[in-house]
Amino acid sequence: MSNVHVIEHPLVQHKLTLMRRKDASTASFRRLLNELATLMTYEVTRDMPMQTIDIETPLETTTGRVIDGKKLVFVSILRAGTGILDGMLSVVPGARVGHIGLYRDPKTLTAVEYYFKMPSDMHERDVIIVDPMLATGNSAVAAVDRLKEVRPRSIKFVCLLTCPEGVKAMSEAHPDVPIYTAAIDRQLNEHAYILPGLGDAGDRIFGTK
Repeated sequence: MSNVHVIEHPLVQHKLTLMRRKDASTASFRRLLNELATLMTYEVTRDMPMQTIDIETPLETTTGRVIDGKKLVFVSILRAGTGILDGMLSVVPGARVGHIGLYRDPKTLTAVEYYFKMPSDMHERDVIIVDPMLATGNSAVAAVDRLKEVRPRSIKFVCLLTCPEGVKAMSEAHPDVPIYTAAIDRQLNEHAYILPGLGDAGDRIFGTK
């Protein structure tokens, strides 16, 4: 569990609790997810590399430290990852964006890829994969497997919720990839949904149920 970082900030926990409520509307769920993703970005990017540049203040010349947002790639696992992506881009608007299309086979629960599009020169970039739920871990493991083929400089995985089964699957397959989450819930049910969870994140983001 040393590679799992649970973000305990009070605002993160507060917004997650509001999102869990079954009577939260699509609009409020989407807004809370956007706000929560923004807050989580501060923790996930805490160790981003910086460089010193010369600047002119209204009073004198000085130096300051800046990030190179263009070296950061947010990779959204479609479709639900899009809900986290917008909040993160509001903090790091210069980041590049990649997409991995995966769906879960309803019988085998394995991840099937149908889309993969990344920026160029991935070997020079740091990747943050985003997906609201780390449940069985199959999609997350498949996404990291695929991304390692293009050899990015580093990879992190960000989710709202996970469970012991998902953490175990990711940690065994990719012990070098840190996981950032707002909560580790109790377990999976027989349909591979996280309990107590918050339901199907994609359906709640897009209002498709």
